[in-house]
Amino acid sequence: MRETEVIRGALITEKTTLQREDGRTIVLEVALRATKVEVKQAVERLFGAKVASVRTAVNHGKIKRQGRFSGQRPDWKKAYVRLRAGEKVPEFLEGA
Repeated sequence: MRETEVIRGALITEKTTLQREDGRTIVLEVALRATKVEVKQAVERLFGAKVASVRTAVNHGKIKRQGRFSGQRPDWKKAYVRLRAGEKVPEFLEGA
């Protein structure tokens, strides 16, 4: 899997903004099949920052109804990437 396929985008929520304030944690939406090793390699190659650890979580899609019709939102995966000491968050994520 290529690096651009692994990382889908940054998650911008109130919780992730508080975690990003320490300057070392990035929360990203990643591909469902991506492993921790692939996420680490993709962040190091695309952002140029050394990674200390990666934690992942799979969020299961909710079942939603519209009248008598029901469906399910797709499952998705997020990764908490902690950078090494002395590394900075990439510039394009600082303002988000």
